[in-house]
Amino acid sequence: MTLEDYEKEMLRCSRCSHCKWVPLSQIKSWRFAYSCPSISKYNFHTYSAGGRLIMGLALIKNMIDFSEKMMEIVYECQMCGACDVSCAFVSDRKPTEIIHELRVKCVKEGTINPKLKEIIEDTRKYSNPYRESQEERGDWAKGLNIKKLPEEKAEVLYYVGCTAAYRYPDIARNTATILKKAGVDFGILGKDEKCCTSTSFVIGDEKIFEEFAKENIETFNNLGVKTIVTSCAGCYHMLKVYYTRIAKPNYKVLHQSEFIAKLIKQGKIKLTREVPMRVTYHDPCHLGRLSEPYQPSYGKEYKVLNQLVIRDVKKVYGAKGVYEPPRRILKKIPGLQLVEMERNREYAWCCGSGAGVKKLNPEFAEWTGEERIEEAKATGAEAIVTACPFCVRGLEDAIKKKGEKMKVYELNEIILKSMD
Repeated sequence: MTLEDYEKEMLRCSRCSHCKWVPLSQIKSWRFAYSCPSISKYNFHTYSAGGRLIMGLALIKNMIDFSEKMMEIVYECQMCGACDVSCAFVSDRKPTEIIHELRVKCVKEGTINPKLKEIIEDTRKYSNPYRESQEERGDWAKGLNIKKLPEEKAEVLYYVGCTAAYRYPDIARNTATILKKAGVDFGILGKDEKCCTSTSFVIGDEKIFEEFAKENIETFNNLGVKTIVTSCAGCYHMLKVYYTRIAKPNYKVLHQSEFIAKLIKQGKIKLTREVPMRVTYHDPCHLGRLSEPYQPSYGKEYKVLNQLVIRDVKKVYGAKGVYEPPRRILKKIPGLQLVEMERNREYAWCCGSGAGVKKLNPEFAEWTGEERIEEAKATGAEAIVTACPFCVRGLEDAIKKKGEKMKVYELNEIILKSMD
């Protein structure tokens, strides 16, 4: 679908402002009532989902043209999907899909910020957005004696992702160590692994997404693996939700938390060592509310009482994301106490780093992360646990900027502390 296809939806946005807040029935306090970082930070309607829909409508009606300020507003958004969850309580539209199509239009018109173009160009040139050598992509695995696919065969592919491979190799090593201890028959692609294009896609470049997705799916299908396990929530989101729109996979995609939770249930991993710690868990957006597969569709319209227009589309509330596996794991660890932040699961506040915001406006990204740290502190937790390398980065940067003592742990780091 294109931005023009959503014209009626943009017209029918009632400017109710539900997209700015956690659904009213779920608000625990005024302090943590916002769901959208952008409107919370800038406090001007245009920075909300509803405001961006007005802007998209004005653009296709030739009431406004592309401008530097417009580009700033379009991309001062982490595409976290919180607006979708709140909007679903009162309507049947998905603001994030419409904003994505607005970004696609911006990319096609060549009007995006050079810093964002750089991410796309680097991904195409280096097969990762960090300008790192493809030959060194598997260096994190040195000394671990891990199978290299497709030269060898395995039942499980560990798809590491760019951020874990190049920026947080300890996350990759911890994941591989846990899988090896559990006796899992797995392998990696090493230098042959390519970017999932998560960041380029949410910036709005669907061309590079389709190119990489088709190549990656062909690679995955030819491996003959039964399961692909990811560490990165962004990779999980792309492989599970968007790749399935390109071609049918012959493998199952699981996040490491889902896979490890199953191994614990099967008795292949035993958590026996005490970890005396009070922690709170941060739900990554791409692992949570954004990970529920669906097919974009305008649906068929009909009227109720010949007045209210309804569309027969499946509503996605974000409630079917990966929420319980990480929590079940943490609750199994002796001595560890898990406490929840006010905004959790599908209502969770974003870490701030997604959709190119970290590169385009690091100050806004860090402010968003700082808000999450304040919410974590309010629980009395001494540490935050999360299950995504990008979230680890966003939260650590926020803690550093605030000068806080709170620690951030990636889930597998805590698991290894408790394993035999």
